[in-house]
Amino acid sequence: MAEERLQKVLAAAGVASRRASEKLINAGRVRVDGKVVTTLGTKVDPATASVSVDGRPVRFSDSKAYFRVYKPRGILSDIGGDTRGRRTVGHLLPKGAGRVFPVGRLDLNSEGLVLLTDDGALANRLTHPRFEHPKTYYVLVAQRPSVDALVQLREGVEIESGRTVPARVEIADKLPARLTLDKGTQSFGAAPADGWKNSPPEKGVWLRIVLREGKKRQIRHMAAAVRIDLRRLIRWSIGPLTLEGLEPGMCRELTRGEVYALKHMVGKGTESRSSRGQPRKGTDRSRAKRRFSPRKRR
Repeated sequence: MAEERLQKVLAAAGVASRRASEKLINAGRVRVDGKVVTTLGTKVDPATASVSVDGRPVRFSDSKAYFRVYKPRGILSDIGGDTRGRRTVGHLLPKGAGRVFPVGRLDLNSEGLVLLTDDGALANRLTHPRFEHPKTYYVLVAQRPSVDALVQLREGVEIESGRTVPARVEIADKLPARLTLDKGTQSFGAAPADGWKNSPPEKGVWLRIVLREGKKRQIRHMAAAVRIDLRRLIRWSIGPLTLEGLEPGMCRELTRGEVYALKHMVGKGTESRSSRGQPRKGTDRSRAKRRFSPRKRR
């Protein structure tokens, strides 16, 4: 194997995301061949180097694990333990699942699809904002939003983390036929602090929202910005993956076809927002631009 940056190697091995791996390195928790490494950008060869985190050796393997989980409300989108004793999606994984981490978290009071994997390269492509992969949500609101509110959500609104990019927002005539709504939380631990205990709301108006970015608690902040009373939030899909076939609290390993579909999507979605609209070499627009551009004097 060729040498790679240490944080990239750790992410690819499923230790943590690339950013989280950088924090581990900065904190002096990573050793390479017995020596503490704190310099970001240090390159190692996974085939020959001995790497450990907190004294535990990191194992490198070509085989990767991929799971999709239907996270119920009241469950943390995390793998590690919680100081308050709350359950996490890690408790929903099968025994022997290995060291995986969530890709695209949901907050405590949201429900739906969470992808867990130790494939750091895929995780980076799915979460990096410049790739803009679609995620579909079904959102229950108390009343039908006004036309003006829908237009604002579609065009972008100002929230704490900045202006949102345009999104697809529409009234949902019906939910997906194979979406199983969570009827309660008694099987998964304590009820959420904000709400419905064992009787989650189902009355109101459902919206279908497709985002291509992932700001923290984005849909909740978007709803608040246009004064919509959001009652329930369910993530139905991440790219080609959906909740189809999953009951609340259920976990399933991805099929080869599902893994291929995800990798195919991230392989195509490498064009950044800043490059869109620019004429490609060899196109009519590109040739026209050269034709009418003044030549430099030699």
